[in-house]
Amino acid sequence: MSTSTVISKDGTVIAYEKIGSGPAVVLVDGAFCYRDMGPCAAVAQELSDRFTVYTYDRRGRGQSGDTLPYDREHEIEDLAAVAAEAGEPVSLCTFSSGVGLVLAAVEHGLAVDKLALYEYPLITDDSRKPAPAEYHDRIAELIAADKPGAAIKYFLHAGMGLSRPLATVFPLLPGWSKMKTTAFTLTYDRHFMEDALDGRPVPDGRYDYVSAPTTVFAGSKSPKWMRHSNAALAQAIPGAVYVELPGQSHQVKPKFFTPTLKKFLEA
Repeated sequence: MSTSTVISKDGTVIAYEKIGSGPAVVLVDGAFCYRDMGPCAAVAQELSDRFTVYTYDRRGRGQSGDTLPYDREHEIEDLAAVAAEAGEPVSLCTFSSGVGLVLAAVEHGLAVDKLALYEYPLITDDSRKPAPAEYHDRIAELIAADKPGAAIKYFLHAGMGLSRPLATVFPLLPGWSKMKTTAFTLTYDRHFMEDALDGRPVPDGRYDYVSAPTTVFAGSKSPKWMRHSNAALAQAIPGAVYVELPGQSHQVKPKFFTPTLKKFLEA
């Protein structure tokens, strides 16, 4: 697949590619990920027999530009620019913290056909303790101090709830160097995650602006807090359905995810 580019509203170059034929689906990555790292490339391949699938590098990642200073609105405009290339309305499928970006784009008026949301990292009850009050500021401090590895470990432990020993072994895993390269974008993601980890229930009416058919997915092997919070998210989105995928976790396997995703997108 060849890389194409689109110019976002603020002049930033956003790299994307498309594969397949059929109704348009745009895939949106979560933390760290871009076209060369994360689930989207494999999901696009699995969907391409029935859909035209767009994947793109969020600003600051991969081959996309990164105009400073960062502005939350510009990331929303980036997604809108890719969706315009695909031809609105599009269906959107997103993972992890990308859910926050997608919901913000819908709130800002992006026309969508369907929404598929995989495991937004919310804490909505007492099934795990909230992230520390200084969580986002601490990540920003570590990034400013040029300590991306420390920022990632803190993110994994304080944000995603991994044990300290498990977070400590991440540098031994494939993809660590790529994660360090994009770790600074955790300070961008905070603008879509500000209250997600505070442990409070989803406010009444928070997502009443969503009118597109929506399915919220979680894996049965994901921690209780992740499953509980995504079930709560589905309840908070008008008409949304919650689907728990057997045997899956936050690192979803595309071949097990896409059959259910296809059924939803084609319904």
